[in-house]
Amino acid sequence: MVSLDDAKQNGVILLDGGMGQELRKRGGTGDSSLWSAQVLLDQPSMVQEVHEDYIRAGAKVITTNTYATVKHRMQETAGLGARWSEVMTLAGQLAQRAREACGEKVLIAGSLPPLRGSYRPELVGPYEEIEPIYREHVEALEPFVDLFVCETMSSAAEAYAAAHAAAASGKPVWVSWTLKDDGSKILRSGETIAEAWSALAGLPIAATLANCCAPESISAAMTELLGTGAQLAGGYANGFSSIPENWSIKDGVSKLGTRRDLDPDGYLKHVQDWREAGAGIIGGCCEVGPAHIARISEALKAA
Repeated sequence: MVSLDDAKQNGVILLDGGMGQELRKRGGTGDSSLWSAQVLLDQPSMVQEVHEDYIRAGAKVITTNTYATVKHRMQETAGLGARWSEVMTLAGQLAQRAREACGEKVLIAGSLPPLRGSYRPELVGPYEEIEPIYREHVEALEPFVDLFVCETMSSAAEAYAAAHAAAASGKPVWVSWTLKDDGSKILRSGETIAEAWSALAGLPIAATLANCCAPESISAAMTELLGTGAQLAGGYANGFSSIPENWSIKDGVSKLGTRRDLDPDGYLKHVQDWREAGAGIIGGCCEVGPAHIARISEALKAA
């Protein structure tokens, strides 16, 4: 059994990068509302391939391809709700197969995503509706994962519902909020990190992070993330040009654009800022691929 301590390189746990956009670059998905979930149905071997590439790049934690496998989205988009359990199981199995194929001691994180759209706190919904859905996700992934990451959480309420469901598994729970890209260090809901952390009181949260926002936003907020008092803190940024107000997956991921200044060396500069501030978990989100993770791994080994 691999522990979190075993996963550290020079005191840092290196995560993988983005899955959905990497699959998109490899021709596995376009602007379909099913996004990365579609590849589990059409080209599952490609998902395993991406997992393996991240492991070979040096990632010590890989994340299940379950960000887009929300049951109602599968049902509404293609009438595939009946295949939801099959797809969730396959996502877990592919991560395990990748770990076995590479023969590396890595951890598998089960992704618990926003249920009603990324970056949209107004769509989160009440606790009594979304917590049972998160429990379904947790129960489906529990046999395959070592920990859960509640990621791209846009509000304190969203994070609490996901984390509460994940905590019932008895496995480590990480919470990662998505922040506004204006340097304000606040969640997309307008809440502060301190407020979002306070809402998690009583839950066994092992790590607090920020993800799927600009790297500069994470740099600005790292002191606040470290200040929560969680055992670990860190971040994994995206490489999108911008995220418009009220954006939806139906608008197409291509409309978010790609920054030209975040090649592996450019992204590493931001990662080094986080590391110097005290981050213990570092990785990448959308538009951050295996080459970025390999560059970070090289830097950690050389440190």
